[in-house]
Amino acid sequence: MDCACQGLNQNCKVQEEIINKVGKSGLITINLEEMYPTGDRVSFDLKDLLWQGLALREKEFRDFLKDHDWSQYQDKYVAVFCSVDAIIPHWAFMLVASYLTGIARLVHIGSASEMESAIFKNIIEKINIEEYTDQRLVIKGCSDRPVPQSAYADLVFKLQPVAKSIMFGEPCSTVPVFKRK
Repeated sequence: MDCACQGLNQNCKVQEEIINKVGKSGLITINLEEMYPTGDRVSFDLKDLLWQGLALREKEFRDFLKDHDWSQYQDKYVAVFCSVDAIIPHWAFMLVASYLTGIARLVHIGSASEMESAIFKNIIEKINIEEYTDQRLVIKGCSDRPVPQSAYADLVFKLQPVAKSIMFGEPCSTVPVFKRK
């Protein structure tokens, strides 16, 4: 007997082939988690370099930068920011970026979460939209990695001009986001 209920019921009918309706629907699933770039993320907080917690002094700041061990940032994503309300001139961020050039994978001026958004924005900008022309798209919603909310909006902004429809969630349970009229 070739059925799934072999030995349980002599009158069991042969089980029909299971059809994957989601697979045959023509939906293309885009998983932002799969685009998540590997690499350590670190922060460079200017707070500890402030004079009296208020402002940077150029000479002391330049001396610190000159003597700092920059190798610890090798191939890392670096968020450069100041976690306290202080007077930080634009050139200070530029100097830090200058020291990290050729060492860090990316330097972002802003918080760690803003850096994640910038990383994904860069990835999404490089997507070849032609392969999504006139397609029904599902942007997968669940992920184990920290995909920023802005990445989902950036992806819709990038793909909506060419997509037939865009949905959010899982292929078996989606929320409509866009449908071309």
